[in-house]
Amino acid sequence: MSTKTNLTLVLGSLTAGLLAAGSASAMPSTLNWTAYGTGTSGHAQIMAISQLLQEEHGTQSRVIPGENDTMRMTPLKTGRVDLCACGIASYYGSEGVMMFAGPDWGPQPIRVISTSMASFGIGMAVAGDVEMGSIADLEGKRLAYLRGDDALNKAAEAYLAFAGLTWDDVERVDFPGYNAAFDGIISGRADAAITTTVTPAAQRLAASPRGLQWPELPTDDEAGWAQMLELAPYFQPHDVTSGAGINAEQPLASASYPYPILVSNADLAPETVTGLITTLVESFDDYKDNAPGASGYALENQNMTWVVPFHDAVVAYYQESGVWTDEMDAHQNALVERQQLLMDTWEAYQADAPEDEAAFIDGWMETRRVALQEAGLNPVF
Repeated sequence: MSTKTNLTLVLGSLTAGLLAAGSASAMPSTLNWTAYGTGTSGHAQIMAISQLLQEEHGTQSRVIPGENDTMRMTPLKTGRVDLCACGIASYYGSEGVMMFAGPDWGPQPIRVISTSMASFGIGMAVAGDVEMGSIADLEGKRLAYLRGDDALNKAAEAYLAFAGLTWDDVERVDFPGYNAAFDGIISGRADAAITTTVTPAAQRLAASPRGLQWPELPTDDEAGWAQMLELAPYFQPHDVTSGAGINAEQPLASASYPYPILVSNADLAPETVTGLITTLVESFDDYKDNAPGASGYALENQNMTWVVPFHDAVVAYYQESGVWTDEMDAHQNALVERQQLLMDTWEAYQADAPEDEAAFIDGWMETRRVALQEAGLNPVF
């Protein structure tokens, strides 16, 4: 389900000196980023990487905090920043769905530079007093639905799909936001909600009279994983070692996806990208302990066959390092072709699209679905 590389193999075959020497002089004097707000692990990671870029290349970084997905991705779309330390919204932007399906957005030419896969996971937090032998036991339970939070609701839907369930098989309980949902579980108005395992909300539930449990997603359940990935292909199996009630010595078989996801637009200068990926890989030991979760950028954590294409310069770097395979190349080319199909479809759709925003979005999603299916591709949304 994912393709990972071996760091020892890579470092043994890298022409690191030539790459580093070539990129050092080519790096710009300033890099502009957007990232999660100050105080978050994502922002701290980018500051640690920025400090290293200054030390190694003399590159100054300007980091603009953004409190939500569109605030982080708008500067990338408009060219105000070079890079975004984004969440899974980078995938939604690449696909032109959810908050990016409106007339001001559409599919974006997003490219991955690197991703962080840390020790936490995306799990289904279930009250400890609910009888729960497996994720299938969510059937008939009260599951939180977060108004306005498409990403987490999609994740909850994906968890249900693992067991062959849908929202119709649970009692959906709507909440105005994330913390309100966990307040609802603690007070007995709901039984479960999707979350990252390390969130304070999960800690609050674990400390409450109801307690907390995490249903597992067994890695060997091939049917379950196939159903989940059909709906949300950005997930991957993950042994979770940190989070509320999770023992690092007994990892939780669960799911996750990268956070943050370092992305640019496809046209970011290859010299800049080469310098950045070289630093991220070859100077990993110099920043991995400098911010919470920074160790997640380890090369062996990179999924080379994920859902958003890599920047061309990143592909070239991995080719030089000797770990880029024919399988990875075919996957990369398929992702680029999919994205181009979506962008071409969007351009054609806009020519005669409805002016009403709701009608525009409905029409786009249907046009998108038809275009992908005619190309033999999974629309996902």
